[in-house]
Amino acid sequence: MDIVFDQDLIAANRRRALARGDGKAAFLLDIAAEELADRLSLVERSFDEAVELHGATGVAARLAMATGKIGTITRIESEDAPSLAGERVIVAPPERLSLAPDSLNLVLSPLGLHLTNDTPGVFIQVNRALKADGLFLAAIPGAGSLQELREVLLATEIEIAGGASPRVIPFPDVRDVGGLLQRAGFALPVVDAETYTVRYASLFPLMQDLRAMGMANPLVDRSRKPVGRNFFLRAAEIYAERFADADGRIRATFNIIYASGWKPHESQQKPLKPGSAKARLADALKVEEHPLKS
Repeated sequence: MDIVFDQDLIAANRRRALARGDGKAAFLLDIAAEELADRLSLVERSFDEAVELHGATGVAARLAMATGKIGTITRIESEDAPSLAGERVIVAPPERLSLAPDSLNLVLSPLGLHLTNDTPGVFIQVNRALKADGLFLAAIPGAGSLQELREVLLATEIEIAGGASPRVIPFPDVRDVGGLLQRAGFALPVVDAETYTVRYASLFPLMQDLRAMGMANPLVDRSRKPVGRNFFLRAAEIYAERFADADGRIRATFNIIYASGWKPHESQQKPLKPGSAKARLADALKVEEHPLKS
């Protein structure tokens, strides 16, 4: 397993972000939480035991409870996190969930799985913890997120230092997440993505929001060499040159992948075996069938 993310630094970034308590910077988490709750509300069944994985503020757990689909929900966090009266919070590392096998009906993951080194292992742990016919719902920042910032920082470092180091984390794409669901043994996987464009006055409030989200660079291979103010001033200029709208405000793209999968159960729909159809597609479409020439 490749170690891409510095988990100690991720924990430190989250501590600082939670200590600041900048509610405005949690807008992405709020969006993901609302979307997960909407999707849960459309499922025609209830879930007695649920868990929210590393949701930071607990907003996903609270909105999910408000759907009336959940009996009880437990939050799992990497360390003590803000909680409301009556909320149950368990401390566990992001990659070792400490969940009992076949113990849950629902697992929610709001914007936490993009920072795990062993993401396939986490998916497998979730599958193992679910009871048969249990549901996994996740929101994961995906490929294309912060693409403008990635390009700008790369161009700035090449211009100033003649080389570049990784400053924006890699994000999975939709196919990656679909493959992870299948690899972990989930049935009926569904994966799609939504793109959100956020506008800022300049690079600096964007960077401030990322720090307030706990998203400062956590890459193991990040450069330890500090960069001065001139670096970011030049980066702000390049950002404005390449990604500003007519009013001068810059754009930042965030792509969120929404994924769902079920723990296999005999009651679930299964694809028909090849050749088992009782009617021809040509008859259903009322067209003439033409065999392919060999």
